[in-house]
Amino acid sequence: MRPGILEHGYRLRDKALFRMIATFSGQPMPDAARVTFYRPGFYGAAAKRLTHQVMRGDSPWTVGERELMAAYVSTRNANQFCIGAHTATSCQALGDPDLVSAILDDPQSAPIAPHLAATLRILGTLTARHEVDAEQVRAALDAGATPQHIRDALAVAFCFNVTNRLAEAFAFEQLTSQGYADGAKFLLRRGYR
Repeated sequence: MRPGILEHGYRLRDKALFRMIATFSGQPMPDAARVTFYRPGFYGAAAKRLTHQVMRGDSPWTVGERELMAAYVSTRNANQFCIGAHTATSCQALGDPDLVSAILDDPQSAPIAPHLAATLRILGTLTARHEVDAEQVRAALDAGATPQHIRDALAVAFCFNVTNRLAEAFAFEQLTSQGYADGAKFLLRRGYR
């Protein structure tokens, strides 16, 4: 059941912003954004800063690779809202929807760099079992990942394991394909601020 907080309890200026976005974009404000406006001092402001830093800050991973990781974690969690949002964003960022689809289906057989495949294996294990396998970390390092690659990937997994759970708890509404595509353009242009 969808909690009512996503429909009310916002400040007047936030409601005006939501209406303005809907008017200019032709799309409603996505629930993932709306939830960050509800009690921003408790969750929203900190979550936006953290997610923006993880997804757009300095990293050996490209923006497209980090968006792919978000989509992969969301796929492992079977969270449809985040799968749609981050698959669309990684497709636009990487410019190859067929490759993104192949990676999300089976990263180990997809035509990608060995260190990315090994890192996705770590994220899959972490998401499914809530632990990191030391052998998989060694395999990623042996495949060419650096400790920074692994730390940054784990930060992506943290952000999206939390976001996936919020999306399930608040029953985020699915967007249309166009809505996800428009959201992806916004995320690539502006990030998570």
